[in-house]
Amino acid sequence: MQFVFSVPNLINAFLISGGIGVCTLCFLQISSSRHLRKEVRMYFQVFFLLILSYISLHLARQIMEGLPGGSVRTALYIITFLEVTAAGFMAHIMSLLVIAVSKLDKKLTARMVVLTYTLLLIHIAFLVIGWPFDLIYYFDADNVYHRGTYYLLSNIGPILMLVFDAVVLLSNSKKISKKVKIAFGNYIIAPIIAILLQSFSPKIQYIIFVTVGASVYMFSVIIENQNAEYEKQKIESSRIDTELTMASAIQADMLPNIFPAFPDREEFDVYASMNPAKEVGGDFYDFFLVDDDHLCMVMADVSGKGVPAALFMMASKIILANNAMIGKTPAQILTDTNAAICSNNREEMFVTVWLGILEISTGRLTAANAGHEYPVIMNENGEFELLKDKHGFVIGGMDGVKYKEYEVKLTPGSKLFLYTDGVPEATNENKELFGTERMLAALNKNTKVSPEEILKSVRLSVDDFVKDAEQFDDLTMLALEYKGEVSKG
Repeated sequence: MQFVFSVPNLINAFLISGGIGVCTLCFLQISSSRHLRKEVRMYFQVFFLLILSYISLHLARQIMEGLPGGSVRTALYIITFLEVTAAGFMAHIMSLLVIAVSKLDKKLTARMVVLTYTLLLIHIAFLVIGWPFDLIYYFDADNVYHRGTYYLLSNIGPILMLVFDAVVLLSNSKKISKKVKIAFGNYIIAPIIAILLQSFSPKIQYIIFVTVGASVYMFSVIIENQNAEYEKQKIESSRIDTELTMASAIQADMLPNIFPAFPDREEFDVYASMNPAKEVGGDFYDFFLVDDDHLCMVMADVSGKGVPAALFMMASKIILANNAMIGKTPAQILTDTNAAICSNNREEMFVTVWLGILEISTGRLTAANAGHEYPVIMNENGEFELLKDKHGFVIGGMDGVKYKEYEVKLTPGSKLFLYTDGVPEATNENKELFGTERMLAALNKNTKVSPEEILKSVRLSVDDFVKDAEQFDDLTMLALEYKGEVSKG
């Protein structure tokens, strides 16, 4: 086809080339944007690809129109069919985008999506039925394009989709910002204006101009809106991170963390550590002197993780310490703590606890276990082994539980190791557990070192086993070395 220099043709050339350039730039910007929601980004990518396809097909039809030959005629019919089909898909994608922005509930979203697909199928059905009978469009003997008698049928589907978009936007206007509503409103109204303008001046492709213009404006508003949401979320996330950091520091300060813990007491040495899987955790340890001759030690693991577990942990720690400081036995401490927690535990959380009180002058250790891991004691042969004590029910699990206690005699040189399930359940990349056997092996590498070195050795073995695998549980340990009465002089 020979290009005729005329005002309409020059305007069309400008609109087509400008539309292709602008849509390409928008597509590239969308693809590189990090702040758009995944579904919104996908809809915009498909949408601008469809606009590019629509403009390119229209350009191809104009170039081929009027050229002689049966194969050209066939190609023109196919290109025009794809062009009009692309217009329907553009309206369909816009409807899906409106649904995504409106943030409807899942059931209503599913119904709306089915309705948009139904309208798209109606659009395609009209095109397929109209093709053989030249109802929508046809080409004369000179391969020149003409609208068919029922050309308006090709606009029914897209127009119904635009009406659908308007209804969804109006019914969910409270969930959508004013700028976004205006942008979508422009896109809905623009094609109607373009159709009216084109009816008076059919030679100029107003539909391309208004579609690209309205799409770019809508895209810019959505990008601005998404960026604003991202910045808001970023500020909120920063605030939460700051609060979690403070909570972690407060939690760490709640636990004894100054070592040596009792520099003036030569009868024993104690060391403990806690490494939460999250910023704050549910594990905790504690040790304190009830009086000059009694040392209380606690190792506990709260159900759950994060802030709820940390709050429950602090409450449990205080209740246990308060009961211990008034001179109760380990069994009575656990019994009364369980009663206090069960009296107001609507969240149904629980905590496993091992609690022991060491009589420093004699080495007599009295302990009780509320569903916690077995303690580890170094035997007379100088090897660490599990002390398989009798477990009671977890604290907070059931009201009215009575706990039993037992005694262990520590001699000078005896060592005690307490831990939470984060140690034996540490998992490597192959989903293998560290296990108690590896834990005992780590403890028995060097039994003559201090409590601090014992914990460092176990942690090193765990880290070497886990390597780069993510830590899912808190890692909490305590070690005691009983030295007995030290002669002075």
